[in-house]
Amino acid sequence: MSEKNTHFHLVIEANTIQKEYFKDLFRYRELFYFFAWRDIIVRYKQTLLGVAWAVIRPLLNMAVFALVFGKIANLDSEGINYPLFVLAGMVPWQFFANSLLDSSNSLVTHAPMISKIYFPRMILPAYYIIVSFIDFLISLVTLFALFIVTQTPFHWNLVMLPVFILLTILLCLGSSLWLSALTVRFRDFRFLVPFIVQFGMFISPVGYGSFLVSDTWRWIYFLNPMAGIIEGFRWCCFGVTHSYLPLALGFSITINALLLVTGFRFFRKMERLFADII
Repeated sequence: MSEKNTHFHLVIEANTIQKEYFKDLFRYRELFYFFAWRDIIVRYKQTLLGVAWAVIRPLLNMAVFALVFGKIANLDSEGINYPLFVLAGMVPWQFFANSLLDSSNSLVTHAPMISKIYFPRMILPAYYIIVSFIDFLISLVTLFALFIVTQTPFHWNLVMLPVFILLTILLCLGSSLWLSALTVRFRDFRFLVPFIVQFGMFISPVGYGSFLVSDTWRWIYFLNPMAGIIEGFRWCCFGVTHSYLPLALGFSITINALLLVTGFRFFRKMERLFADII
C-alpha cells in the first residue's frame, strides 16, 4: 500500500471586494502603526544629530535658494522676507519629495514579507508618508519660529493651512500609490523617481513666485499640482493674494483627485501580482 504525496499550495492575494479591502486596512491598522513608529524611532535614534536633521535640511536649502535666487538672480519676493518666502515653499515641497523618494521603494524594500504573508500592501507606501509628515511638522515649527525671530506678523489666513496640508498628504498618497506599484513592475523607476523629484523642485515655485511666470504659460505651469499647494501655503503664511490663485488651486485639487482615484485603482489591479513579480 503506497502513500500518496499531498502537495499544498499557498495563495497570497488581496481581497478582490473593495468594501472588504477597506475593512482589511482597518483590521491591520496596528501593523501600520508599528511600521510608522519603528521607522520614526530608527530615523532619529540612529543619526548623529537626530531630530535636528529635520531642522537643518530645510534651513540649508533655504540658505542656498536665498543666495542663488535672492542675491545673485535678485528675484522679486513682493516685499516678503526672501528666506521666509523660500522656506514657506520649501516646507511642503520637502514633505512631498521625501514621501515620494521613500514610498516609491516601499514594496521592493519589503519584498520578503510580501511574498510570505498577506496584509493590505497599501499600508507600506502609506506609512512612509506618516514618517515624512513628522519631519514636515518639525520644519513647520521651524518656519513659525523664524516668523517670531524676524518679527514677521502672523496672518489670519493661517486658519486655512490645515486644508493645504491635507491636500499635500492626499497628493503624496496618490503619487506614492502610482510610483510604488510601477517600481515593482519596472525597476528603472528606482532611478527615475530621484530625477523627477530633483527636476520637479525647479518647476515648482519653491525659490520663486508663480507671478514671475508669463500669463500665456501659467495654465500649463499649474498642471504641476504642487504649484497650487505651495502658492496656497504662501497665501496662508503671508496673506498675499493673486488673481491666479483660484486657477492654481482648481488645477491642484482636480489633478490631486485624479491621481488619488487612478492611483488606488492601479495599485489594486497590480496588488494581485506583487508577490509573483517581486
